[in-house]
Amino acid sequence: MFARTILATAEPPIPAARAWAARYDGRCGPALDLTQAVPGYPPHPEMLARLGAAAADPACAGYGPITGDMALREAVAEETRRLYGGTATAAHVAITAGANLAFAMAMAVLAAPGDEVVLPTPWYFNHEMALRMAGVTPVPLPCDPAAGFVPRVEDAPITPRTRAIVLVTPNNPTGATYPPATIAAFAALCDRHGIALVLDETYRDFLDTRPHALFSEGRRFVQLYSFSKAYCIPGHRLGAILADAAFQAQLAKALDTWQICPARPGQAALAWAIPALRDWRAGNRAVMAGRAAAARAALAGFQMEALGAYFAYLRLPEGAPDALAAAEFLAAEHGLMTLPGPFFGPGQQRHLRLAFANAEAARLAELPARLAFTPATAPARPAAG
Repeated sequence: MFARTILATAEPPIPAARAWAARYDGRCGPALDLTQAVPGYPPHPEMLARLGAAAADPACAGYGPITGDMALREAVAEETRRLYGGTATAAHVAITAGANLAFAMAMAVLAAPGDEVVLPTPWYFNHEMALRMAGVTPVPLPCDPAAGFVPRVEDAPITPRTRAIVLVTPNNPTGATYPPATIAAFAALCDRHGIALVLDETYRDFLDTRPHALFSEGRRFVQLYSFSKAYCIPGHRLGAILADAAFQAQLAKALDTWQICPARPGQAALAWAIPALRDWRAGNRAVMAGRAAAARAALAGFQMEALGAYFAYLRLPEGAPDALAAAEFLAAEHGLMTLPGPFFGPGQQRHLRLAFANAEAARLAELPARLAFTPATAPARPAAG
């Protein structure tokens, strides 16, 4: 009755993790949800005002161009040239209904059922899920924790069926940022083998340095981007794909089939926000750096193997159960919701991902007490009388 590809795809991880917390009785205080990468502060007030005005504008109620409204595409191209150098234009930009759909559509352009795509592990679970639903085999590229989970080109498992290598930097789930030299090495590897490099840079706005030089070097690659984190609008589902004309020509088929056009009110607001809110985004980058520092301090007594952008990737201490049992225990007994490593691929049974970005420093300070693997004691109740 159901497609074998959908049956072979895992259940959505975040609802599963939150279900464990339904048994939590509040004994450790309010629940602390570190499962999902959500901005921990609201959108800029002017952004909200412009979203509302655009939603009320009849012009935004009609269909738009398949690749997105020109004003936003031009703003994305200009920002790309500013950040990376190079000669990106609006013709290289397609706006999508979020970065997850951007990934699925990019894979539809690059890989057919039976093909392979290399994903460094631990991987972003929705990438693996999208490939399985498409009948494409995700091939793990294990990353060494001792190297900060940065992948090595010499370990890439390329076969005659490989169609692409996907890199996520800053990384989800580890938070690791790949050095520009590593990204360049993978671009060269893909060139030699005639396969695509797909670079997911959803969290690039939380870096203080230039992420890489591929645009300025004129390299062929596919960049995925999300507006959700930097502009605090995940509910508006807007992302982007940047690639050359040949890729965009094939991508148009997927865009027209799966989304017709991206939602237009958010596009109108973002075309203004990209240049206008640079200082605001820089301030938020500082906020996130402060939360990263708070998470690092709170987790100083634990083996934290990577931390950055939105995430900390923690190795469980000796004596703790494996990750699935540990995450369930922490959610049900201590109200701490995390994602266990096996959600992010093979070989992750001793890890937890903590998405610290949506928690303020005072809440992050609770982590040492919450990350205990003995049942919490409920506060004593006052005697009746």
